[in-house]
Formats: sequence, C-alpha cells, structure tokens
Amino acid sequence: MPDARLPDARLLDARLMDAPFDPALELGRFNAGVPESGGVVSFLGKVRADHGVAALEIRHYAPMTLPGFRALAQTAARRWQLDGLLIVHRIGEMGPGDPIVLVAAASGHRRDAFAATDFVMDHLKGEVWLWKRERTAAGWRWIEPRAQDHQDRARWG
Repeated sequence: MPDARLPDARLLDARLMDAPFDPALELGRFNAGVPESGGVVSFLGKVRADHGVAALEIRHYAPMTLPGFRALAQTAARRWQLDGLLIVHRIGEMGPGDPIVLVAAASGHRRDAFAATDFVMDHLKGEVWLWKRERTAAGWRWIEPRAQDHQDRARWG
C-alpha cells in the first residue's frame, strides 16, 4: 500500500513490483512527498552483468513480504529521525542492468538518512522474505546470502 504513514505522520511507501520501474520517477515522487526534508539519500540495486549472468529471478512469500518491509520501516523510523522511507523491490525475472531495489530515506539531516538507508539494505539482503536465483549458460542456481551479508546485518544489533 503506497503512501502509508510511519509514526508521527511520516511517509512510508513500500511496494513489490512484478514489472520494471523507473528509479528516477519513483525517487522524484518520493522527494515531492517530503518537502520538509533537508536531505534524501537513496540506494539503487541493479542486476549485475558479470559472471555470465543472463537473468535474475526473485521470488517471495506474499503473506510475509510487505508486512516484513513495513515492520523494517517502522524499526528504522524508531532508530532515526526520518520524514519518510521508500522501499521499491522487484520480483520475478530481470535481466542484467535492470533495477532490483530502490531504498530512499528522507530526513532533516543527512546522517539519519544515510544510516536508515544502509540499515534497510542490510536487512533486505539477509531476511528470509525474498529468494533469488540466477541463470547462466550452466542453468539456474539459487543464491544464498553471503557471510558478509550476515555480518552487515548483525552490526545493527
């Protein structure tokens, strides 16, 4: 549900997309919804074009995914002073260079926005809401979180 609210009427937009999205358009809409913010920090994750990857597929468990995204946003809002938080995540099959995920945080000050964006990405990489597999010339293979992904998530306590 786009345009939900975090505590204290702050903007929360968390969505799953089964079709391509335009990161610039999404970020522009988000920015327009938080005019009081002093800064907006964003991260865009794309399908890598290395190691012969021809496609990436992301699957999810619908009853958990958006509620999990929203709970993650609530946690970030409790930790940092945010005016808004945006999470847009693709599901389905994508090709090299396609946007996978866009996370943006708006705040009165840049440090909170940077930290919140980093926190959300670290949790999206390590939570069990999404399963990824990639296709190369050798066929499909599942991608497990790396040890670094778990370490990144653990640093937040």
